Amino acid sequence: MPSRPVGIGPAGQAAARAMERLRVERGYSQRRLAARVTALGRPMTFTQLSRLERQVRRCDIDDLVAIAAALGVPAQALLADTEELHPAAEEGAI
Repeated sequence: MPSRPVGIGPAGQAAARAMERLRVERGYSQRRLAARVTALGRPMTFTQLSRLERQVRRCDIDDLVAIAAALGVPAQALLADTEELHPAAEEGAI
């Protein structure tokens, strides 16, 4: 049976939006950010970055950490928007 691609969930969608927002705020093109990520030891093309931002490609944890470092923020900053998706988690309900 052929495997099915796993969809991008709410956390992945929020992280993709945060990546793009922070990249634009810093004035980086996708090509420049991809080069910064590559310089940090995580090879990435601007096409791969574009697919992450457009939510065509899932972002693995290594990509997330490297992109955050290249943007100069903690990895948690890319996930911060996900707290809005699950407010009960903050209250200890989950």
